[in-house]
Amino acid sequence: MKTNHDSGTADTRGGKVSLVSAGPGDLELLTIKAARTLATADVLMLDDLVDPQIVSLAPRARVIRVGKRGGCRSTPQAFICRLMRRYAQRGAHVVRVKGGDALLFGRAGEEIGFLRKSGIEVVIVNGISSGFAAAAALGVSLTHRDHCRGVTFVTAHAQDHSEPNWAALAATGTTLAIYMGMDRLESLSAALLLQLPAHTPAAVVQAASQPDEARLLTTLGRLAVDARHAGLGSPGVILIGAALAEAAAPALQPSLLLAKGCG
Repeated sequence: MKTNHDSGTADTRGGKVSLVSAGPGDLELLTIKAARTLATADVLMLDDLVDPQIVSLAPRARVIRVGKRGGCRSTPQAFICRLMRRYAQRGAHVVRVKGGDALLFGRAGEEIGFLRKSGIEVVIVNGISSGFAAAAALGVSLTHRDHCRGVTFVTAHAQDHSEPNWAALAATGTTLAIYMGMDRLESLSAALLLQLPAHTPAAVVQAASQPDEARLLTTLGRLAVDARHAGLGSPGVILIGAALAEAAAPALQPSLLLAKGCG
């Protein structure tokens, strides 16, 4: 952080905020650009789901933990925005580290808008979303052309606590990648079963790419029961659609695969 030695006041020139995507958890999935950005950080603001070892890539940075988790005590978003602005206005390079990809369900839009209104430069560093890491864990293409027209990313945790329009989503004919839905498995499964056959392939990947990763391959009709029986919870990505039939699975029960660990 620069200071003006003549006046003793902060030098506001050169301050900026970089929104860095930390990926699903495995530090090896960071991009080279993310690593380079972290190395130049003066202030590092970390989300809860980011591997804590990421601080080793920002050796000169002051570390501030500003985690936000659904259903848990979290740092208020307004406070996070003001904190980024304060340090950037003092001339610091603030690196706001977000799990997955910063632009997907990470409140980046609110932060970008706030900072731009304050005249602060914002740099965005993309990364790997947990939905793609979940697909890789299962060895499946989310857009397999024999099964679907594409993939739809949706959060089950809306700001007003309402449910998505599951009927409309089911009608798209796409693979559904559902984030923040583990606490609503019963209700979302019941809603989708009104639109899709019970034998529709479904999967849950918890902590994708991390050492404690767990994978469940089942059907929509058994999704809620099997996930609860397996003890799966957040952070988890739910995948639903015919493309999941191509998932790489050992010769176990055709309706259920439960594997723990990445190896």
